[in-house]
Amino acid sequence: MRLAVIEGDGIGREVIPAAVEVLDAFGLELEKVPLELGYARWERTGTAMSGEDIETIKGCDAVLFGAITTVPDPNYKSVLLTIRKELDLYANVRPVKPLPGIKGVTGKNNFDFIIVRENTEGLYSGIEEIGNDLSWTKRVVTRKGSERIAEYACKLAKQRNNKLTIVHKSNVLKSDKLFLDVCRQVASSHGVEYSDMLVDSMAYSLMMRPEKYDVVVTTNIFGDILSDMCAALVGSLGLVPSANIGEKYAFFEPVHGSAPDIAGKGISNPLAAILCVKMLLEWMGNPGASIIDEAVADLLQNKIITPDLGGTSTTAEVGHEVAEYVKNALK
Repeated sequence: MRLAVIEGDGIGREVIPAAVEVLDAFGLELEKVPLELGYARWERTGTAMSGEDIETIKGCDAVLFGAITTVPDPNYKSVLLTIRKELDLYANVRPVKPLPGIKGVTGKNNFDFIIVRENTEGLYSGIEEIGNDLSWTKRVVTRKGSERIAEYACKLAKQRNNKLTIVHKSNVLKSDKLFLDVCRQVASSHGVEYSDMLVDSMAYSLMMRPEKYDVVVTTNIFGDILSDMCAALVGSLGLVPSANIGEKYAFFEPVHGSAPDIAGKGISNPLAAILCVKMLLEWMGNPGASIIDEAVADLLQNKIITPDLGGTSTTAEVGHEVAEYVKNALK
């Protein structure tokens, strides 16, 4: 297996090495292919990512990605959106699960659900026209896109509690009726128990009763907003991993940004990046993936944590401790 390793910008250059140390602790036979992409490269060379880089990524099986600094330049092409489209990473998967001893804004820790977001169309279709007096973006919902994201969500539901919640806004956005109907049809064909909710009601319900949900499937922009919102249930965007899955490729990234204000200080929290390694291992079918959960729980219990969680450990120290736990567990 070949893994593209892209640190990106800011704290990506600190959390990804920590995550790679954890991955290396598993002793797997994989080839790591380092690539430099992002704002720092764009600033130095005028190119954030080349066509050659895309071809290199396509020569790999998966990507472990850090963070990218957003560039305030209309000529800057989004690295993330480009990779998603080029690799056809149609399913964005965001687990929302509490970590031991850490409580989010609601104080609850009795939830464990996954948001599955359609990742290639909707309002992020890229079909736009920008003007001084009128600007518009075309919202695209297709049967193919809706079917494959519903299939993926149902596959996850069958592995869990066989419950699916379809989130939409078909009372106002009539294009959502196609998404809703297709998701219902796919769930029925797989024998998955399903219900549906309007996105605004769902936002409220996720904050008030997150324990009700198992697998949530929704369109691109709704999934983007809801999944970031639900990081508040866990405690921080810095604690949440994500995966972008396609038929052939997979892409794993912590959901936090590049945080240039703390970059280079060695205090960034690598747990989201380390949990991305867990998701990578699960995608590979490696049964040892759960060891990372055990390691993180042990770490938190022993207060080996970065300053954002009230500790004094560095990014590298946290990564090293998790890696050592993994090595000992595999002996």
